[in-house]
Amino acid sequence: MGADALFKRLAIIGIGLIGSSVARAARQFGQAERIVCADLSPENRAEALRLGVVDEAFADPADAVRGADLVLLSIPLGAYGAVGQAMAPGLTAGTLITDVGSCKQSVLRDLAPHLPPGVSFIPGHPVAGTEHSGPAAGFAELFRGRWCILTPTDEAPADKLESLRAFWAAFGSKVEMMDARHHDMVLAITSHVPHLIAYNIVGTADDLQAVTQSEVIKYSAGGFRDFTRIAASDPTMWRDVFLNNKEAVLEMLQRFTEDLTALQRAIRWDDGDTLFKLFSRTRTIRRAIIDAGQETAAPDFGRDKADKA
Repeated sequence: MGADALFKRLAIIGIGLIGSSVARAARQFGQAERIVCADLSPENRAEALRLGVVDEAFADPADAVRGADLVLLSIPLGAYGAVGQAMAPGLTAGTLITDVGSCKQSVLRDLAPHLPPGVSFIPGHPVAGTEHSGPAAGFAELFRGRWCILTPTDEAPADKLESLRAFWAAFGSKVEMMDARHHDMVLAITSHVPHLIAYNIVGTADDLQAVTQSEVIKYSAGGFRDFTRIAASDPTMWRDVFLNNKEAVLEMLQRFTEDLTALQRAIRWDDGDTLFKLFSRTRTIRRAIIDAGQETAAPDFGRDKADKA
């Protein structure tokens, strides 16, 4: 740390899984001289301090961001407007603000109006996470080998953008720039709709009268077990994702519904060729994900991809 640190004071608003992972990574890789946080939960603040994840913890976001040259929001999407308004009094010109939300158009809409002149906002999204939550769930290696998407506006200063790119790259992330609207469309099909399907199928199994809950749990095969892992994700975060990326999610759901109807037709009419062709295509996608090292949330410590199914 010290003189080589990229930022003097990093303020993290929201110290859950992602926020605490950023704090741990920033400390481990020497990207901030001082790391502070703000969180509504007294328990989260106390735990972050006890674990040594942050140097100071505040209840008021304005206190945390005062004097910070980098502010990172790691909060539910529905809270951006209120948090932006609350932290505005502590912000000064020259501060760089970023975030980790999985919708980008909504954060620009909700946060930007509250920022004082001279403050730069460059939205970001590290495509990484687990189903766990809280300060203790974070780990510095979470972002290693994962993509981090930045969605700068045309007004973003080039030097601030480069500093933010270097910040994520120091954690081992692969950084890519993308238009906010395009980001929301891509994530709708790769993340948001799959989560919605997982929530729905687990809920359907729980509601099924002909099969008891104990049987669902006892005989969970690999497919259903994987769905339950996704469906265990933070309810508040995912509620806000669907409400804030409504347009893209509904468009992808319409496409999914049409394709599902075609599958129903193939099964009904014993159209094995159609089923086989689809399953072959999807298997190829899976193998491409494995080859790209994106098949697990764990860091890639040289594991043998040939053993992955």
